Amino acid sequence: MHLDTLPASARTGDGPMDLNAVRDVSRAVSAAHLFIYLVPETAEEAAELGVTDRGPAYLAFRSAAMGAVPWRVTLAAFYNFSPRAAQAMAGVWDAAPPERWQAARFLSAGRAMRRVDVHLIDDHLAEARSLIDPVVARADYAGKVLAAANASVVLPPDPLVALWQQITVAREWRGDAHLVVLADNGLGPCDCLVLHTATGRLPTALARATRRWDDDEWSAATARLVARGWLDSHGVITDAGTAARERIEVETDEHCAALWAPIGNAGARRFASLIAPITDAFTAAGTFQAVRGQSDLA
Repeated sequence: MHLDTLPASARTGDGPMDLNAVRDVSRAVSAAHLFIYLVPETAEEAAELGVTDRGPAYLAFRSAAMGAVPWRVTLAAFYNFSPRAAQAMAGVWDAAPPERWQAARFLSAGRAMRRVDVHLIDDHLAEARSLIDPVVARADYAGKVLAAANASVVLPPDPLVALWQQITVAREWRGDAHLVVLADNGLGPCDCLVLHTATGRLPTALARATRRWDDDEWSAATARLVARGWLDSHGVITDAGTAARERIEVETDEHCAALWAPIGNAGARRFASLIAPITDAFTAAGTFQAVRGQSDLA
């Protein structure tokens, strides 16, 4: 699919969506969402619910919008985790029901944003909502499991956290679309992770520790990518692999063009600028220094 053949759903009154605008707003959304996985407030709230292991807490917080689903459902929705990583969440709904995990997630987000002094004046907050709300309301949720679940969550009364939740819907929508593209390109859960780490945008040690693929599984995925010519014999990404990775991102952008069509190119770019203070505040606080590139993977 190319820009001039985008479906009608990806067109605005001014013509088709500009994929550069789609990429820019997607990056802004991902960056503004990311802090929730890195801030101490999240771990503190999880501990209040009786879970101190960061892995199961992450899985519970992100799964909570779907309800008390078994770990295999989370595995399917998250895609690049190993079964042993997802199985670690067994028991989180016994510690607390999903509604409490969701409430704790909102509390974490609000506490963290105020700690780093995220500053959005009321007019900008209202304008941001005027742009993201129609995106969320008009989105096609077919096949978008995590996005649909988050769109179904009742927004909290805190205006800043409510905006963040709408951002979360858009972030998960792109993630859901990305999984379709990965599968269409024959990249399985471990394969896509190996390829991503080969780009240098995510440390391999971090990916292995959080997704918990064992040595044999990681080696087998690497061998498959070598056979495709996307990695060389030393596991270094090739020109063909770099091109394939970018093609996958472009195909994901093409899927996401329809998401942002309700507000058009100008609206998408304006929304990206309006939510930048969230990322700026956490960047200034040093939140993202330890984990570079995880925004594509969370």
